[in-house]
Amino acid sequence: MTAPLYNTEILRLAATIPHQQRLESPMASVERRSPVCGSRVTVDVNLDAEGRVSELGMLVRACALGQASSSLMAAHAIGRTPEELDAARDALSDWLAGGEGPPDWPGLALFEPALPHSARHASIRLAFEAAAEAARSAREGRPG
Repeated sequence: MTAPLYNTEILRLAATIPHQQRLESPMASVERRSPVCGSRVTVDVNLDAEGRVSELGMLVRACALGQASSSLMAAHAIGRTPEELDAARDALSDWLAGGEGPPDWPGLALFEPALPHSARHASIRLAFEAAAEAARSAREGRPG
């Protein structure tokens, strides 16, 4: 028997997304949209002097999977470098495409039931894609 695509933990995460307040003056903002379902995630970031995410703000208009993924990303993004966010994004994309094991990011194994549902992968990746690009844009002095 396979695990349900939407389970209690996914729904709990979807209902408790941290940093759901846009930043007033972000160093960079990036929006990502899934062409399959229309889910959208906008991520604002500020970096500290060491180039790590110091503040994060989001606007999440996504399905439960996109909301849950946004919740996991936001819960662990503060203090990360653009390179760490790039690595998390790339590992998540690789895993969803059939790569080895879940990425080294807290909680992402929760999405294992979604692996056979490729139409759901874009919404799961949205927050990680937006956060990685926003952090890199902030470091490079581009608004995003």
